[in-house]
Amino acid sequence: MISLQQMQYMVILSEELKFSKASERCFVTQPTLSMQVKKAEDLLGYPVFDRTTNPLSLTPYGKEIIPVLREILNENDKLKLINDRMAGRIKEEIRVGIIPTVSVYLLPTMFQRFSAILPQSRLVYHEYQTEDLLSELERGNLDLAILAGPYHQAKWRTIPVFKEEMHVYTPLGNNSQISITDLESLHPWLLSKGNCLRTQVMNFCNITKDSDESSWDYFGGNLDLLVEMVNSNGGYTILPSRYKSSKEKKGYRKQLMSPYGFPAREIIAVYAQRSYKNINLERLIKELQLEYRHQETEQLYVLDWK
Repeated sequence: MISLQQMQYMVILSEELKFSKASERCFVTQPTLSMQVKKAEDLLGYPVFDRTTNPLSLTPYGKEIIPVLREILNENDKLKLINDRMAGRIKEEIRVGIIPTVSVYLLPTMFQRFSAILPQSRLVYHEYQTEDLLSELERGNLDLAILAGPYHQAKWRTIPVFKEEMHVYTPLGNNSQISITDLESLHPWLLSKGNCLRTQVMNFCNITKDSDESSWDYFGGNLDLLVEMVNSNGGYTILPSRYKSSKEKKGYRKQLMSPYGFPAREIIAVYAQRSYKNINLERLIKELQLEYRHQETEQLYVLDWK
């Protein structure tokens, strides 16, 4: 059987697909890494990597075995954590990933509460855009992902946390509500590519990828700057209802009406089907539901982020 170290080498190489970068991450020389990977392939009986491509690529066998090796390494890490926790050497670490447009209001509200309900755990938070968040979850670098759904995959447990209405921020009109047709002639201020909120807005407001954004293209996840761009240049942007900015002008935030209902996004929690941490993860999710679900309104139309 191949060793845990050889498994780690192959998993890291599968992520980098270059011996030079993988050897740096493994803290070994390239010849050592190459030799250990080749020994592991000989023991397994099949090649894991296709060395005729540049960069390296996984063989059909490699595509099947790498997820298995990653799971074995994750389970081994869990065993170490349990032993260290029982011996009182470390606290259990819970790694939570959150998309930026949710973390901006969720963490200030929930940070102390999460620590209070899990005093024996060390909570670590990371911000990622949606695709990166799911990738880090897949790699085992996160225990819990909080993002905008819908998202379904058999290997993950998906729990709806709360729905959040989306508001329009614009100087247009004098009423507290505005129709989607009123936005057609206005310039949209959007988050950069990779933010799921950008895609939701484009889908709902029928903004095509060829729309003229030459006057301003914002590369980042800062909603405050979008608010300021509307303040200075007109047009509109879409804001989550729970996001509040000190830069907002009175009367600019409006409810968006459409034939489908009020646009909204559903915030979900995604985590492994089986993990010894699940009891604590579900306590965090329950606390979020208690905080936010009672604020939900009827007639919400959930937007897709894809």
